[in-house]
Amino acid sequence: MATTNDLVRSCPLARELTEDEVEALAALVGIRNFSDGEVLLPAGSADNHLHVVIAGRIEVVHTSVQGRTVLARLGPGDLVGELSFMDDEPRYASLIASGPTVVLALARSDLETLLESSPRIVYKVMRAIMRVSHSLQRRLSRELRDMESYIYRTGAKLI
Repeated sequence: MATTNDLVRSCPLARELTEDEVEALAALVGIRNFSDGEVLLPAGSADNHLHVVIAGRIEVVHTSVQGRTVLARLGPGDLVGELSFMDDEPRYASLIASGPTVVLALARSDLETLLESSPRIVYKVMRAIMRVSHSLQRRLSRELRDMESYIYRTGAKLI
C-alpha cells in the first residue's frame, strides 16, 4: 500500500517539490474515499479544499431544468476544485464519484500554515495549481476556436 508521501509525490502538486517538501505537504493532506455516486461537493457549495484524484473517477455534473449534463470526467492525477480552493466562490457544478474513488484533500487553511515557515512550498504548490488552470484555459480556448471554425465552415446556426 502506498504511503501518503508516495501519493503526494506522484501527484501534480509535487512536480517541483524536494523530498523534504513532499514530506511537509503530505503531513497536511487527508485521504478521502468515496463510493459510486457519492457527492464530494454539491453545486452551489463553497469549499476551500483542493482535491487530487488518486484512483477512480469524478464526474463534474451540472443539473438544470433540461436535465443532467456531465461537463467533465476527471481521473487519476487530475485536480478537482482548484478554482474554489483559491477564491472561495460557490461551485457551478456538483462533483460526483463515478465508481469507487480515492482523493487527496488539501485545505487552503492548512497550506497557509506554511506561509511563514516554508513559503517556497506554498509558492511551488500554487505554481502547480496555476499550471493546471492555465492548461485547462488553453484547452477550452482551442475547443471554442474549433467550434467557431465549424460554425463558420458549415454555416451552422446556434439555436
